[in-house]
Amino acid sequence: MIAFIIENMAPIMFVSLVVFLLLGYPAAFSLAAVGLIFALIGIELGQFQPDFLQAMPERVYGVMNNDTLLAIPFFTFMGLILERSGMAEDLLDTIGQLFGTVRGGLAYAVIFVGALLAATTGVVAASVISMGLISLPIMLRYGYDRRVASGVIAASGTLAQIIPPSLVLIVMADQLGKSVGDMYEGAFIPGLVLSALYAGYIFLVTLAQPKAVPGLPLDAIGFREPSGARGVWQLGVLVVFSGIVAYLLMTQTNVRGGADFVILTMSVGVIVSFLCAVFNRVFGTRYFYVSFILFVALAAAWYYFNHHNHENWALLLAALSAGALYAVIAAVIEKTTGFRLMTLMAEQTTFVMVPPLFLIFLVLGTIFIGVATPTEGGAMGAVGALILGAMKRRLTFDLIRQAVESTAKLSAFVVFILLGARVFSLTFYGVSGHIWVEHLLTSLPGGATGFLIFVNALVFVLAFFLDFFELAFIVIPLLGPAAEKLGIDLIWFGVILGVNMQTSFMHPPFGFALFYLRSVAPKENYTDRVTGLRMEPVTTGQIYWGAVPFVCIQLIMVALVIIFPSMVMHYKKGMSTVDPNTVKIEVPALDNLPPLDLGPPTFK
Repeated sequence: MIAFIIENMAPIMFVSLVVFLLLGYPAAFSLAAVGLIFALIGIELGQFQPDFLQAMPERVYGVMNNDTLLAIPFFTFMGLILERSGMAEDLLDTIGQLFGTVRGGLAYAVIFVGALLAATTGVVAASVISMGLISLPIMLRYGYDRRVASGVIAASGTLAQIIPPSLVLIVMADQLGKSVGDMYEGAFIPGLVLSALYAGYIFLVTLAQPKAVPGLPLDAIGFREPSGARGVWQLGVLVVFSGIVAYLLMTQTNVRGGADFVILTMSVGVIVSFLCAVFNRVFGTRYFYVSFILFVALAAAWYYFNHHNHENWALLLAALSAGALYAVIAAVIEKTTGFRLMTLMAEQTTFVMVPPLFLIFLVLGTIFIGVATPTEGGAMGAVGALILGAMKRRLTFDLIRQAVESTAKLSAFVVFILLGARVFSLTFYGVSGHIWVEHLLTSLPGGATGFLIFVNALVFVLAFFLDFFELAFIVIPLLGPAAEKLGIDLIWFGVILGVNMQTSFMHPPFGFALFYLRSVAPKENYTDRVTGLRMEPVTTGQIYWGAVPFVCIQLIMVALVIIFPSMVMHYKKGMSTVDPNTVKIEVPALDNLPPLDLGPPTFK
């Protein structure tokens, strides 16, 4: 028996950890306890050197001294401030009105807002609870199938797991020893594709079960023109105009391709849309000649700065002149035909969407273009959230206190798990567990492909029982070295696992997103406050069944990232492609140089 334990110390240690976790003990204390217990057993059996424990204080200090992890409290605080200041409510109300009578419109709005909240909050709980409180009663009021409604809310909330500034991507990058900025840039496009897959599923539901996702009735639509028109397609004209301007401007800069180009083009487009709405609201048809004079002056200033190599000033002036030009065009059309090109719906949507989109640029844009580190981007995001909350006049002392308390709890939770993981990994490495894992994984049939299939299947199963933080701290450090030895890019590997670990929020019966939604969904019959009708509750079974299709979509996304690695690998576009091993330094021959005569030594 003793010989068996000595020979299989590493696998027994790993199985013991799983047993502790399944028994319900907290992850941080389970990790530390298993590490210390097996350290003592290893010392007694001669399989663990006591000197390893002397490295423990340095490891603990390394956790506390890790600047990368500072981004976690910053992004958490930012998300909580935005969620509690009512930004999510404004977004859902306006985007829901925008889709209006379109079948499945509320579901599309939830997905769209979920992606926006993910890119501004990075906190799954905040996104799911916000949308559950705001949109679920509306969806039930207008006859949405309870399974579809609960599934789309839970799934859209989990987009905060993969769309930057995701907290799990910060932990993933730290555990794999890679840049958080590279991890963010690699995950950006897969996150958008996953959002599109969710919308595609809703579209299929509208075709197969149209009664499950009805559109809003006409009397529930606001932001109408005096003629009764909604003016939605005019918003499309504004978006197309702003997008073309933004694209043309960005092609004149040194930013080329990839997530940098996409997010900066979107940011410039948002600024142009905002300026169009502002110029139109301030000057309108009454003072449109002021917009015309401003357009001419700004265009002349742009021409001057553009031809004197002042790129940044030229970019700003071009955006301003485009906004003034659109206001002039809108005013001329309205004066001559009576047709409004800038409608109430267009203005409302623009003004509501600009703050979160600007915050996305402030955080992700500065990280992607290399102006700020993720920690600095998180700090700017936290300050930006406070400013937006103050601008909405919803920033109170109680709100800040609650956000600070919740941030402190989550940050302490993460640090305690990381400290426990350090104790566990120290003992695990001391008993050569990393060698056992590496041999086990690298000897799988199929090479890198077989490794990826096995690892994703393993993570998918473990996600039934462990949350994403536990997976990131326990499993990823064991898988990373084996992946690197097989020649797998660790950023690509991290994004694949990030999409896979997203299922840990959606797995019945332990998915956290399902628990968050269950906490805010009606458990008993209730009276709708608008219609006054008696409504049935949302059952736990309906929430679980609603999550299943979206778990399948997440698994499809894992396969797509594996099949099309270019979705992630674009992060390398700015890196040097020169292989250091091929660099040769040739020293010129010294045969023809005259002899060096220093003469006899002299002493003074």
